[in-house]
Amino acid sequence: QVQLVESGGGLVQAGGSLRLSCAASRSIFSLNAMAWYRQAPGKQRELVAHISRDGNTSYADSVKGRFTISRDDAKNTVYLQMNSLKPEDTSVYYCNALDIRYFAGWGQGTQVTVSS
Repeated sequence: QVQLVESGGGLVQAGGSLRLSCAASRSIFSLNAMAWYRQAPGKQRELVAHISRDGNTSYADSVKGRFTISRDDAKNTVYLQMNSLKPEDTSVYYCNALDIRYFAGWGQGTQVTVSS
């Protein structure tokens, strides 16, 4: 099974930027579309953005225009560039396949904290 390791989170002031990375233990091409999810304390995990194998992207309304998802299949890595961060973006961020049929095990996630 593919192992996923998220990194790049941290503490940032509102308006700042972070770039998250998700490194897979083997090819992400086999996972088809990839996605970033986030989960804030006491809330359900939500879909933030996803990218198809041919690069088509889609975003939650709450992050549209601020976040950019990308993938590098040669490096087995998915990225999330986050700009103009808001306190409500504070969450643990995870990556995984978009389609539950291709889900890998969930990684530890990476904590993003945005201070006001």
